[in-house]
Amino acid sequence: MRELTAMQFPAPTRNRIVFLDWLRGLAAVIMLQGHTFHAFLRPEDRESSAYYLAILLGGQAAAIFLFLTGITYGLGMNRRQNLSASERVWAALKRARYLFLLAILFRLQTWLFSWPKAPWTNLLHVDVLNLMGAAALLLSLCALFHGRRRFRWALGAGIAFAAIAPLMADSTFARLPEGLKNYFVPSGDGFAMFPWAAFLAFGVAAGSVIPLVERSDWPRVMQWAALVGFAAIAAGEYFAYLPWSIYPNSQFWLDSPALISSKMGITLLLAAGAFLWTEYFASGWSWVTQLGTTSLAVYWVHVELVYGRWFASYRDHLTAWGCTVVAVALIAAMLALSLGITRLREMRAKRKAWQPSGIEVSELRS
Repeated sequence: MRELTAMQFPAPTRNRIVFLDWLRGLAAVIMLQGHTFHAFLRPEDRESSAYYLAILLGGQAAAIFLFLTGITYGLGMNRRQNLSASERVWAALKRARYLFLLAILFRLQTWLFSWPKAPWTNLLHVDVLNLMGAAALLLSLCALFHGRRRFRWALGAGIAFAAIAPLMADSTFARLPEGLKNYFVPSGDGFAMFPWAAFLAFGVAAGSVIPLVERSDWPRVMQWAALVGFAAIAAGEYFAYLPWSIYPNSQFWLDSPALISSKMGITLLLAAGAFLWTEYFASGWSWVTQLGTTSLAVYWVHVELVYGRWFASYRDHLTAWGCTVVAVALIAAMLALSLGITRLREMRAKRKAWQPSGIEVSELRS
């Protein structure tokens, strides 16, 4: 059975941290089901427990993706430690530019596919890719530091992003033009850096110390991650239900630091669970890990399928069971897409490996 599995499915990409790919794939799954219920469930069923559960789970996906993107960003800074300070910051800025370009292309594509019904102002919408680019731009200064020092600065930045968020609506930023305001002022429509960039900053902190930990010590580190996760959830719940607040205006589901604490705690618990599963129980090919290795393509394509014009006639028309069936079908379709992308990557790598070098060509000609 294992031999058939190895023949039928692509092997995971080398030099990747498997449990992080599994966690990224899990985030993709809960994102897919959340967006399905949000787009297709009929209005009369939106007070049901099934809908609230789907949206609650789906809302965790963005926190996980931002945290994992931050880890990748921090690991990239580690790989450039031998460069000068200016070169490290410039390399980090180029990564932020790449994320911004992806965000612009994604927003342009969705607008063109919806034209002429979509207004041009849709191009100014701040999605999770925009947030990644903007947050990475600010956090590029963390590349000035190394190891534990970068960990402390990134951790402090994450706490600042969360702590300042409730004040942004009453600040000077609230008077900015709409296109810029959406990056700074929390709203129910989009991802403002305050507070969502906190997850990316915490990811940079984690990515900065991962290379400092021996592989044999990872189980102990993940135990501590689980304990910190439980503490963060408890702290978030405690402060959320206090009868007073230091902020003049704060909404838990919009800009509260308690929300960030709770979501970060859940993310750490899921990361510990992902490590436990992939390290001690799972073996061979994993469809969840497979989704995680191509999460950007999964995100890009599914948004058009769910919110685009392709299935617009079903929007707001399905029951909870209907949404469940569609969610399963969408996950299967995205898995097929992921496998196809991996196959294309392998074929391209094989062609590149078999391509003769210049010396070999000259020898053949002679």
